[in-house]
Amino acid sequence: MITKKLIARQSAGCASNKSKKVGLARALSKLGFCSRTRATALIREGQVRLNGATPRNPETPVRLGVDRIEITGSPLRTAEKVYVMMNKPRGIVTSAADEKGRDTVYSLLPKDQEWLAPVGRLDKASEGLLLWSNDSEWAARITDPATHLEKSYHVQIAAKANERLIAAMERGVETQKGEVLHAKRVRPLRAGEKTSWLEMILDEGKNRQIRRMLGAHGVEVLRLVRVAIGSLQLGDLAKGAHRALRPEEKAALDRAMEKSPKREQRRFEE
Repeated sequence: MITKKLIARQSAGCASNKSKKVGLARALSKLGFCSRTRATALIREGQVRLNGATPRNPETPVRLGVDRIEITGSPLRTAEKVYVMMNKPRGIVTSAADEKGRDTVYSLLPKDQEWLAPVGRLDKASEGLLLWSNDSEWAARITDPATHLEKSYHVQIAAKANERLIAAMERGVETQKGEVLHAKRVRPLRAGEKTSWLEMILDEGKNRQIRRMLGAHGVEVLRLVRVAIGSLQLGDLAKGAHRALRPEEKAALDRAMEKSPKREQRRFEE
């Protein structure tokens, strides 16, 4: 079982940013206490105190590592950062709650699990590798298109893949809004009489990107499985199961993000 250990001291990352101010709701999220949505509700309900006062504005500025935050009278303690991978099954919604009453990915976590949030999304019909964390800054880097972190998918389509289709996926598809969607690399994996499997690698994932790209060419997606994020492989993790990332896996993801083209260019310009 994966649990979150609470520690009384501020984390090293927060202590180094004492002069930096963030909104109160964001501060609760950055400290791993809850989501920004939940934090906003707590603040507006008057359950959060800041330096003895009870602000109702979620954007009230906070100096992390300096200001005293209390939740219903108890000092807020910084949560140890947690990084988890899950094999999301098909048919499960990636959200905290669903207005239609459908099962969500949260139903796959232990009921006593401390707060974690999915890192990015997989739509209901998609499956495979889904990351979780209470480290909101790390999650934002993972999902930021500017990071160019590769994400690998195995896609079954209701068609025989040919070189023209593969080239079109790599060249890009222009949407009605003028947005160009393309895969970084595509290669055939195997084929049957009427279907085939492709490996598609994206480095700027957008909402339902693969389905939209193939749909533009009249190709139906039968299955879509995310098998890797950077060097992190889904491997043999059972459907619906989850486990903590090993330190070396987390470090490899961090290194991959630091090597993104945009980051390297910015360092050169500086």
